[in-house]
Amino acid sequence: MVQFNHSARELTIKLVYYGPGLSGKTTNLQALHERIDKSARGRLLTVDTSDDRTLFFDMMPVFFRSKSGLKVKVKLFTVPGQVIHNATRRIVLQGADGVVFVADSRQSAGAENNAYWKNLLENLRENGFARGDVPIVVQFNKLDLPGARTPEQLAELQQKSKEPVFGAVAIRGEGVLETLHGLLRLTYRQLDDRLGLASKFELPEREFLLQIFKNVNVIGTRLEPLPSRAP
Repeated sequence: MVQFNHSARELTIKLVYYGPGLSGKTTNLQALHERIDKSARGRLLTVDTSDDRTLFFDMMPVFFRSKSGLKVKVKLFTVPGQVIHNATRRIVLQGADGVVFVADSRQSAGAENNAYWKNLLENLRENGFARGDVPIVVQFNKLDLPGARTPEQLAELQQKSKEPVFGAVAIRGEGVLETLHGLLRLTYRQLDDRLGLASKFELPEREFLLQIFKNVNVIGTRLEPLPSRAP
């Protein structure tokens, strides 16, 4: 779970993008990276292979320091989608504090989405996580393609799902920030319960989110307008 260095007052949060091959995991991270100010982002690391665009992970750290001096890092990873890379997916999930499950919204992809959802839950169990230990949000990507779920079908999924559901067209950057924001809200609440971020470190949820997104271009997203700072 979360890496917390008491002596250095440093909190490292690990978020993992999981899902079938070519569902848009890497595209999500590329879109996020482009929207973050160069001064506040790390290198985007990508490994291409012959059978999958991402073998290990992409990483983007975001750094900020709270009023009490707590240094917070947020690192984002993707997992390889091809079936043969299951061992790597399991390894990347180790220590995850939150997961975005990126599904292909086309009706024809339903069986594959379900298979990878079961694979996610299985690999979380293999890593010692019980259901509910790790916050999960679901993103239905590729809503612009023929055969994709309709807005009505997406709304129905949002009502029925235990996990928050977001729609996206990641290649255009649509829904990408909203998905990340949704996961960070859930992750913060779980970490606050465990570590007392608000009471012990003077880091309430609103300040946490504002600090992470203050160097992110939210223009044209549902996060606009985002206040520059908490009152």
